[in-house]
Amino acid sequence: MVKRSRIIAFFLLLLLLGGTIGGTAEKIVRDIKLGLDLQGGFEILYEVKPAKKGDKIDKNVLLSTVSALNKRINVLGVSEPNIQIEGKNRIRVQLAGVKDQNKAREILSTEAKLTFRDVNDNVLMDGSDLVEGGAKQTFDDKGKPCVAITLKDANKFKQVTEKVLSMAPNNILVIWLDFKEGVDSYAKEVGKEHPKFISAARVDQVFNQTDVSIVGNFTVDEAKQLADLLNAGALPVELKEIYSTSVGAQFGENALQKTVFAGIVAVAIIFLFMIAFYRLPGLVAVITLSVYIYLILLIFDWMNGVLTLPGIAALILGVGMAVDANIITYERIKDEIKLGKSIMSAYRAGNRGSFATILDANLTTIIAGVVLFIYGTSSVKGFATMLIISILASFLTNVYLTRLLLGLLVQSRAFNKKPQYFGVHPSVILDITKTTDDTNIPTKFERLDFVKHSKKFFIFSGALTVVGIVVLLTAKLNLGIDFASGTRIEVMGKTTLNANEITEQFEQLGLEPKDVVLSGAQKEIGVARFIGVLSQKQISEVKTHFKKLYGEEPSVSTVSPTVGKELARNAFIAVLIASVGIIIYVAVRFEFYMALAAIIALLHDAFLIVAFFSLTRLEVDLTFIAAVLTIIGYSINDTIVTFDRIRYIMKKRKVKKAEDLVEIVNKSLQQTFGRSVNTVLTVIITVVALLIFGSESIRNFSLALLVGLISGAYSSLFIASQLWLVWKSKQLKEGKRKPQIEKDLEPEV
Repeated sequence: MVKRSRIIAFFLLLLLLGGTIGGTAEKIVRDIKLGLDLQGGFEILYEVKPAKKGDKIDKNVLLSTVSALNKRINVLGVSEPNIQIEGKNRIRVQLAGVKDQNKAREILSTEAKLTFRDVNDNVLMDGSDLVEGGAKQTFDDKGKPCVAITLKDANKFKQVTEKVLSMAPNNILVIWLDFKEGVDSYAKEVGKEHPKFISAARVDQVFNQTDVSIVGNFTVDEAKQLADLLNAGALPVELKEIYSTSVGAQFGENALQKTVFAGIVAVAIIFLFMIAFYRLPGLVAVITLSVYIYLILLIFDWMNGVLTLPGIAALILGVGMAVDANIITYERIKDEIKLGKSIMSAYRAGNRGSFATILDANLTTIIAGVVLFIYGTSSVKGFATMLIISILASFLTNVYLTRLLLGLLVQSRAFNKKPQYFGVHPSVILDITKTTDDTNIPTKFERLDFVKHSKKFFIFSGALTVVGIVVLLTAKLNLGIDFASGTRIEVMGKTTLNANEITEQFEQLGLEPKDVVLSGAQKEIGVARFIGVLSQKQISEVKTHFKKLYGEEPSVSTVSPTVGKELARNAFIAVLIASVGIIIYVAVRFEFYMALAAIIALLHDAFLIVAFFSLTRLEVDLTFIAAVLTIIGYSINDTIVTFDRIRYIMKKRKVKKAEDLVEIVNKSLQQTFGRSVNTVLTVIITVVALLIFGSESIRNFSLALLVGLISGAYSSLFIASQLWLVWKSKQLKEGKRKPQIEKDLEPEV
């Protein structure tokens, strides 16, 4: 008898979820903050140095510097800046949505130390003599822009003007901003058309007053900027720029539009795939995946997180990975139906049997995500954060919510004798009265003998490894500025660009690029790399020049040699820690030989990605490392699915000889082959969508993921389990720990 109350409950719950999402999704999306790579802006890492000899950089000095930088950012009118102290002597500044990046960089790095000097460069007064907040832009008696300041002590200004007046005919009061001792001087600058000092006024009388005007060749904006700087106060330290990246607003807007479109395409294809392949459970998966996407955005909004381009990529990738939980469960249910069980019994057994596998697979990816967060820079941290949130949200929705919704439909008994609604044709279902614990689950891959060709797979992988080593030793990696240091400038045009023309434009600015590479569907993006770090002045000139030439402000990234070495070291440590973490986890949950086989397969995948990038000369940057770590965390999923099935079959059979192990591994691979293909296919769909429709900025990242996913699927099926078989067979033949074999592989309760 059909229980209609269950079906009504299903649709009421569906209505509740749909109403909640429909009523709040738009506001959540609108409230999420976008990173600088999506709306334009820049990020700078400063090394904090003492302003004077003998000064020390401690926590209080760093906090004072952050406070001073905040005041300057308020001058810029930037909302919600991100300023962080890193280590003992570094400050990272992130400003998204800055319209005039050149001005912003100048205001941040200028020390704003005002000094009044005579022609011999002796200090007569400095910024400490000004009333706090007493500077403002005004006009002189001739209508020219100037800066009016208020002094604390009129008598001191009287003494200064008396002293300067007595120096006639050199009775000139010189006002400097950021005078460099031993470098700058009035004598050097006085004959120049654009001297470094702000003004040099002749003093013809003594002034006993607190109101003073700084007159120079100012525009209104320049006078206002100087007034704002003086009001913000001088920096207590010297800031040295050691890493920076800036993104033009148009670059960010294009990246956002392209990547969101790629996500829509990927999600739509996955939804269609799930419904076509899994029928009723697939429809439930579409519902839970929609809730999953909503939940991720909601959590990210609650966290006040900043969404970056890699973060969106992680969200899209997360959809493909979230489907894995559904596929693992649904395939288990299909297996039970094929063994002749009722829909209700198959549903319960499938849920029970898949939970541990899903948990193991997701936790290994979380390990990689945590390592990425600890050792990554800001954009990579954004990717890692979204990856971790995605996995946790996947567990809530695609495990618990899926079971709730599908459970209501199953318990309604409306589908009791309709296995086709679960993607199982009645012709493949066995008679339950004729099945035992040893009965093999029907599969269309029964004729495939995976173990028979294991040596061929080992030889093939060994050959790929040797070729990869040769390629790496000869061609090496095409390291981006993240690791090699230097400057990277990305120019965008509205039409097809020419590499020679871009090179000529840089040469007009006195710059010689190491190389210029064109990218984009219409070759409308030109990427130039330079050896060495461009100065702030050079970056300003480049931005102004190319914005005037092409109408779009270029994106500029700089990395000092010190930071480049640190990033390379952190990348190596991250891969090492992630690998060790996964070894320990798999060894605890399964057994040591399985852990060893799994990590060899993972390193095989990571190495092939590296070799592929070396062969193709694609640029290796920080997102490449993020891709490698993601593959390390993700590709073990299929390996765990296979090992879980080996453990499951081992529980039901006694192993007496090596041939028994061969049969178990073969059966395990045959039974999980379709599942492995489907799980990796959904992620490949998202990656291919990112490659075809996504932003150029994450093209190499997506390509690295694609190579890693294909390699991961191959190694999970043909390397990891085969290696385990070789070692376990050898152990069995030697007669060591014979009674322990079954115990090692018993699933934990």
